[in-house]
Amino acid sequence: MPSRSSSPGGASRVRRRALLGTAVLVVLVALAGLAAYLTRDGREPSKASAAHMSSPLPSSSTASPSGPPTPSAHPHALPAPPKTHDPIAFGKAAAAALWSYDTRAYSQAELLTALHAWLTTEAKYADPASVDKVVPSPLLWKEMAANGQFATTKVNEGHFPDSFTQALQADPGALTQAYVYAVTVSGKQSIAWKGAPDGGAESRVTTLAVQCRPNQPCALVGVMPSVAP
Repeated sequence: MPSRSSSPGGASRVRRRALLGTAVLVVLVALAGLAAYLTRDGREPSKASAAHMSSPLPSSSTASPSGPPTPSAHPHALPAPPKTHDPIAFGKAAAAALWSYDTRAYSQAELLTALHAWLTTEAKYADPASVDKVVPSPLLWKEMAANGQFATTKVNEGHFPDSFTQALQADPGALTQAYVYAVTVSGKQSIAWKGAPDGGAESRVTTLAVQCRPNQPCALVGVMPSVAP
């Protein structure tokens, strides 16, 4: 009867294979997620459905939370997109806008209109439905407004997913006409309402598709259906 290997080396190889499989899945999720945005309406998929690779990725991929003011700095104001060519800075600001709201200051429809202004004007890429999904429904908004509920956000960091960056760097020919980046942002959302000024808080993380063409400021493409680390 063959003996089973219980050596550390054998276990290590199993772990390596498992990690490799996970990494491959993450790459596929990141690239397939962007492909879904860029190939909607029957368009032909691009080679890697991805990002601007004609120059090195911006150094802000490891930047600190400092940078352009985020909507959380003015919780009563409707969020307005920053004028930046940095996909990381834009992604962080967009995440803060998506996670913040104030039912005391404006309606659900007004918030949706403001968030849609963050979207790229290129209709074939913009995915407003993915943005609408993160905003409370009109009925829920009405209930929240009755309690004076509002939320502010503190963004911790933003980065290009490792798998996304590595996949593109391995294939420089992946440059497309879309100039779309995957940006993963993490932070904390704090919620308060009447009688509960301290409310509660929870960690948030999302991966956004951000378009940054060389000749115009960045814009939001949409919220990807899954998070890419």
